[in-house]
Amino acid sequence: MSNKNFRSGVLYGAELTELYNHASKHDYALPAVNVIGTNSINAVMETARDLESPVIIQLSNGGASFYAGKGLDNSQQKASIYGAVAGATHVHLLAKQYDVPVVLHTDHCAKNLLPWVDGLLDIGEKYYAEKGQPLFSSHMLDLSEEELEENIGTSKAYFERMNKIDMSIEIELGVTGGEEDGVDNTEIDSARLYTQPEEVAYAYEELMKVSPRFTVAAAFGNVHGVYKPGNVELRPIILKNSQDFVKEKFNLDKDQPIHFVFHGGSGSDLKDIREAITYGAIKMNIDTDQQWAFWDGLRAYEAKNRGYLQAQIGNPDGDDIPNKKYYDPRKWLRAAEDAFRVRLTQAFEDLNAVGKNKI
Repeated sequence: MSNKNFRSGVLYGAELTELYNHASKHDYALPAVNVIGTNSINAVMETARDLESPVIIQLSNGGASFYAGKGLDNSQQKASIYGAVAGATHVHLLAKQYDVPVVLHTDHCAKNLLPWVDGLLDIGEKYYAEKGQPLFSSHMLDLSEEELEENIGTSKAYFERMNKIDMSIEIELGVTGGEEDGVDNTEIDSARLYTQPEEVAYAYEELMKVSPRFTVAAAFGNVHGVYKPGNVELRPIILKNSQDFVKEKFNLDKDQPIHFVFHGGSGSDLKDIREAITYGAIKMNIDTDQQWAFWDGLRAYEAKNRGYLQAQIGNPDGDDIPNKKYYDPRKWLRAAEDAFRVRLTQAFEDLNAVGKNKI
């Protein structure tokens, strides 16, 4: 008999819904970590294993392209498609070895990037036919810059396709500010940073016609990146108002019928994070802080060992002593991973997510 709430490996379908319901019931959210290569993927799984918790691993369009290699042409989304497939294959192979439940996700896909998800679904359908499970747990369509009806109509059409292979979908309502992965919303009208309950209700009504397996990234002032205190005004109460509105409009028994997603988690105040969780946020995206942590680990390694990193031979201990053990990439990449894991541990703690895979 297993002493864990969720099996190791990539979760999907009903078990993914069960995980999100568990998070909602027990007042925690899962960190959703953007990754760009094996170092960041492995560091995420190592952290989740040590903290005995499920985790969400996600690839953005640019991150997937980078995973494939900057030398691979990305016309027609080739590098982004096959980079994402390569990253997903890596996770499928090693998640069970790390003994970690993983939600495998793709991040923001705007209208101009839909061929990326088209390609992933083409491959995912073949994968499902062969393996009996999807390649990814879920995809995110971010059509928030389009009119609401187009956003939900297009998302619904894709959701119908995903649902046939036991996948979930994440949609965005309202716009996440700031800049990330080539999408610049720094000059966006601030009113669009706050989603209205009526918009959430419309999305809920339409997506429920396909399946209840969806999450909603509703904007409540979220911004990508990190800014000085006071520059970002988060209003998590928007999530509560939306939950209440949907419950009343559709005469539901469940107090929190929506699984919400918290975008732009880096740099957020702990009180805002915890408040959002009480209103049904079960997933928080974190990227910018993790990028800084990875770099800071590398920076600290170089500063500590600078005298041993200036030449292949010769260091403070002697002119003829070799330095290979210091400039070996396995040394400094591991230092970066260690710093990455420390910051991710903080995210798990902030989200009340430590130890959530223990019965």
